[in-house]
Amino acid sequence: MDRLIDFFQANLLLSLALLGLTLALVFTEVARLFRGFKGISPAQLTHLINHEDALVLDIRGQGDFEKGHIIGSRHLLPSQVEPEGKLLAKAKEKPVVVVCAAGMTATGVASRLVKAGFKQVSVLDGGIGAWQQASLPLAKGKA
Repeated sequence: MDRLIDFFQANLLLSLALLGLTLALVFTEVARLFRGFKGISPAQLTHLINHEDALVLDIRGQGDFEKGHIIGSRHLLPSQVEPEGKLLAKAKEKPVVVVCAAGMTATGVASRLVKAGFKQVSVLDGGIGAWQQASLPLAKGKA
């Protein structure tokens, strides 16, 4: 134990960096547990679409959406997502999956939906890139 304390004292900067990274990791994991939505895989999304009539919201740009999107998905920009809007008002009780390019932008939209009272909100982990990597089909053109 004395050697460990000596190491921390001799390498104070590295020790503080390790402590900071550990705290950041713990904070991130705790926040993930309480965010109100979950990340799902392409296989889980396929199940939700086929068996639970999930609403898939693609929040990428119009050009990216037209190049290829999940069959049956609806296109909305993040600024157009209105929880009380015509499209979403009917979907409060059914599964809603938010899809973006890499799975990062969708978390903000998913948080807004959870705060608005949506019960089953998910984000496609890895976004449309994960869908393509799983060799699943994409539709081209406008929805």
